[in-house]
Amino acid sequence: MDLKTAKELLMKMQAKASAYAHAVDLLSFDGETVAPPKTVSNRAHALEILNEEIYRLTTSEETVELLDFLGEHKEELDAKEKRMVEILSRDLKFMRSIPMDEYIAYEKLLVEAGEAWKEAKNNNDFDHFAPFLEKVFAAVKKSAAYVDPSIDPYDFWLNEFEEGLTREFCEKFFEEIKERIVPLIHKISERPQVDDSCLKGDFPEFKQEALSYYLMDVIGLDKDHVGLSTIEHPCTISLGSHLDERITTHYHRENVASSLYSVVHEGGHALYDTGSADDLVYTVLDGGVSMAIHESQSRFYENIIGRSRAFIEWILPKMKELFPEKYNDVTADELYKAVNRVEPSFIRTEADEVTYSLHVLIRYELEKKLFSGEISVRDLPTEWNKLYKEYLGIDVPDDTQGVLQDVHWSDGLIGYFPSYAIGSAYGAQFLAKMKESVDVDGCISRGDIGQINEWNREHIWKYGSSKTPKEILEIALGGEPFSTDYYVNYLEKKVSEIYGL
Repeated sequence: MDLKTAKELLMKMQAKASAYAHAVDLLSFDGETVAPPKTVSNRAHALEILNEEIYRLTTSEETVELLDFLGEHKEELDAKEKRMVEILSRDLKFMRSIPMDEYIAYEKLLVEAGEAWKEAKNNNDFDHFAPFLEKVFAAVKKSAAYVDPSIDPYDFWLNEFEEGLTREFCEKFFEEIKERIVPLIHKISERPQVDDSCLKGDFPEFKQEALSYYLMDVIGLDKDHVGLSTIEHPCTISLGSHLDERITTHYHRENVASSLYSVVHEGGHALYDTGSADDLVYTVLDGGVSMAIHESQSRFYENIIGRSRAFIEWILPKMKELFPEKYNDVTADELYKAVNRVEPSFIRTEADEVTYSLHVLIRYELEKKLFSGEISVRDLPTEWNKLYKEYLGIDVPDDTQGVLQDVHWSDGLIGYFPSYAIGSAYGAQFLAKMKESVDVDGCISRGDIGQINEWNREHIWKYGSSKTPKEILEIALGGEPFSTDYYVNYLEKKVSEIYGL
């Protein structure tokens, strides 16, 4: 085999894999959004066959020989080709370590677990979901042992979602966050609470949908490539490439802020993915590099942009237009304070910025205990409620608002949660760096965040997965080391002004 032929085969293999991914993700998206409830077995059947083909493509002797050959000639590859071979070789090791029948059975299990989770959440019935969750945790532990038995299985999965992430880093990160955030929450609790009644009321879904499409335009999403749907638990799904992105939301008629911030959050994910350079399309380099970098973008747009005073002043006229009875007499200052109210709550996705990381910490603590065997899946409701009382001082009323609220475990996304908090901290430091060259508040006030998006595109988005998370941080921060101080300083400054601390 000559090098030119090998490079052509490399691109052809990735294009084929992206087509399979498109089909799998589209089936999953359909199942989460519009598929009738009794179609899960049909979908599982199709996914079983597709995943077998993906396994064969990824682990075939032809693929092994191709990657071995390219590895032997890596000095003759350009930087992007080297990165492709690196990622594909890592994926090959993962897939070849797991027996095909177990891989296929696991993918089928996730489809069934997802349906069981939805039913359990709707019926407040953790016992219905527990057997599926037990199988999911057992499978991910087993997979980690197959791939690299020398690594702690939880460290293995942390690294899968954020390359280079370890429990050691997480322990230090969360300790630094707690040290300053917990006293901040106590100070706020001693001050008069902010009135958020302007967020509560009767907001017809069709008007919330109109607001959602308006917000997509506001943050700069290309609606020719980004669609919007409703779902039980909002998420963003890339269908095979950055050219086809789907964001989702969930409308609560009594609470307009829920969908508003879901759309902006998921929109941040979509901006990142669709911002990949076009020459990365249909390769493993297409789309975001890791979950903490991804969450840095979603949390950046949701909170740093979306909960800023300038943003509220910008969108309030649209709120008045859509919901005149509710917002005609509401001032921008009142709405700004309402969307930044700090109060311990049950639901992570709707938590304020200050308490949010404690929600994530709780899930991290539970995952650690499940991996170590300190607790079992059946202990989760009790342990969940215990930690919510300890960290947030609230009594969880039921499992629907407690241990069943997140979809992640049913999807096998175990080790993912720390990315939310770490990403939030990355975003705050990105903001500080961005402000050195961009008038962020001025851009928002003028109703034009093009310069903000362009900074993110040039420093983060365009690279897709062609750089490691560490390299992206170095580029975006100009070589400055990561520090939690930016995040906590940002929170302290913001809420001190709102609460008069």
